[in-house]
Amino acid sequence: MKNDLIVRSKKFAHECVKLALGLPKNKLGDHIQGQLIRSSTSVAANYRAACLGQSKKAFVSKLGIVIEEADECIFWIEFLKDENLRSDETTNILLGEARELTSIFIASRITAIKNINQAK
Repeated sequence: MKNDLIVRSKKFAHECVKLALGLPKNKLGDHIQGQLIRSSTSVAANYRAACLGQSKKAFVSKLGIVIEEADECIFWIEFLKDENLRSDETTNILLGEARELTSIFIASRITAIKNINQAK
């Protein structure tokens, strides 16, 4: 499961980069481009780091960062749609993937916390 999510989150980052690079070249487009690239690549990089086999507490902590960054991706994709910068099928698919990944990471964090508490 962890390896699948590493691959899936990296693919998500690649797709967000492609979306971001296709935004209009103006002040707003440039701003959203940078934010979406940063947050989506952070999801992939931090989830990969979380899976390095550190302590369970470190895993939970890293997942917190991953969740925040994934939620930020949702925000920026919704925002670019609200601003009518993009609103095509690819954008909607990425928004759905961002929401799914966020839900998965939240569930993983809840499970990890329960496992830590049960081990006490």
